[in-house]
Amino acid sequence: MNDSSFQHYLLGLFAVANNVAAIPLYVNIIGGRTKKEQAKICRTATLASFITMIISMFAGLAVLNFFQISVPAFRIAGGLLLLSTGFSMMNSIQKSTTLTGQTFSQIISTAIIPIAIPMTTGAGTISTIILFSEIAQDKPYLHFSLMGAIIVITLIIYITFRYAPNIVRYLGATGLDVLTKIFGLITLAIGIQFIITGISSAFPRIM
Repeated sequence: MNDSSFQHYLLGLFAVANNVAAIPLYVNIIGGRTKKEQAKICRTATLASFITMIISMFAGLAVLNFFQISVPAFRIAGGLLLLSTGFSMMNSIQKSTTLTGQTFSQIISTAIIPIAIPMTTGAGTISTIILFSEIAQDKPYLHFSLMGAIIVITLIIYITFRYAPNIVRYLGATGLDVLTKIFGLITLAIGIQFIITGISSAFPRIM
């Protein structure tokens, strides 16, 4: 994880903060809604994801310091969490969810939880951003690179939600399932790298 750059952050976040897994549920909740309502749902889900990532970036390390958690320990824990997330994505099955009878305010709540959190930006994303922010600490150019990556990921999340019905029609359930598994494999690799780096930092003589 020593190779830190905008591209490195972007690819890492793209693997863990993509909203592919949330697309089926998102398409379901916007069904039958007006264009104005669909736009509000899209903005709400995207904004919730962005706020989650920004809070993780600026407050994550402070939380670790408050609880006296070392970065190597958090790397190992975050790596294990990403392994769990990656395995879940690898074993996921796309299925539709019925949300009939919900009011628009309930739909908005669903756009935040679970669509934005944790299906788009969950614990794996939070852990990844905190660890990236630790790498960028005291290095302004890396700090701006991470911020830029978060902004680009937010735009990708928005575009994906905005054109989710078209994506579903084009890829179908099988295509979404394959795409989710690909991201799951990448997430597994990132998790393993976090664990290796955490162990090497905590036990340098062993490594």
